[in-house]
Amino acid sequence: MRDPVVDLREIARLLDRHGGQTRRAQAFRRAAATLAALDPAERADVDRRRAWGNLPGIGATTTKVVAESHAGRVPAYLAELQAADGPLVDGPNPLLAHIRGDLHTHTEWSDGSSPLEEMALEARRLGRDWLAITDHSPRLRVANGLDTERRHRQREHIAALNEALGGFRVLAGAEVDILDDGSLDGEAAALDPLDVVVASVHSKLRMDADAMTVRMVTAIANPRTNVLGHCTGRLVAGDRGVRPQSTFDAEVVFEACRQFGVAVEINSRPERQDPPDDLLALAADMGCLFAIDTDAHAPGQLGFSEYGAARAASVGLTPDRIVTCWDADRVVAWAAGGNPSATRGA
Repeated sequence: MRDPVVDLREIARLLDRHGGQTRRAQAFRRAAATLAALDPAERADVDRRRAWGNLPGIGATTTKVVAESHAGRVPAYLAELQAADGPLVDGPNPLLAHIRGDLHTHTEWSDGSSPLEEMALEARRLGRDWLAITDHSPRLRVANGLDTERRHRQREHIAALNEALGGFRVLAGAEVDILDDGSLDGEAAALDPLDVVVASVHSKLRMDADAMTVRMVTAIANPRTNVLGHCTGRLVAGDRGVRPQSTFDAEVVFEACRQFGVAVEINSRPERQDPPDDLLALAADMGCLFAIDTDAHAPGQLGFSEYGAARAASVGLTPDRIVTCWDADRVVAWAAGGNPSATRGA
């Protein structure tokens, strides 16, 4: 007997893994959630009557998947996706095996599409040792950013999950907006207890280059900042269209990252590829630390680290300079230390 809930979630994972399928993937996740929420008696009755299509959130395609799975067959939709699956990057990808965690991910607490637990379990399935959950800060209302009270509740949730997961570790983090003056969005009571903070620009991306440089350096110098997220804000493809990169003095910004021990994010989302190749090479040459992050909003997107690992290798980076290749204890100590000299060691 197959489990239709498992098959529906696997379809969603594979759709997300290969990008550009978020809405379709969400439809399969909703169908899985609807079935999973039924009590055993309700589920048995629906299964007996083959009445899955009468449930909210289950349409014609998902009904067919459920019926095939219930009959003990691999759903045709799933089989097609599995046959097409494979590495996201052609050829050798030597840094991929060294990645131990991810410092930039989102859950349904903000604008992600999946529960925190599902993100953690998928990261563990991929062979990771730890995962940072970095849902948005309160100013980003369109992304359901977390205020102080919700951030506190999420930290409690993460603590409970860590007790349940045993050897795998979830870090409590946040992706925090860099405000116009370079300050970080969020109260100290929300940010200070966190394991890690990713600081990113999400507004006024076309700001004058000199003002943007000051804005970014101010945020980098903040002791609470650990990672500079998707530094140019560009989009090169995808459902949201394309967006040019922000302009700033990259040498000044990356030197600030180097001096303050802030990691430059290699954002692995295929529609971002941020920093662009020239800026990635510059930051590498300047001796910065890096974080290969997926910016995943669903479990399947945690595999995007394949893209980031390949880009990191292309500029000659080694695992000692990539904080997502470190163990969780070292990452937490680095994030709390604020001493760049302590982060340079192999």
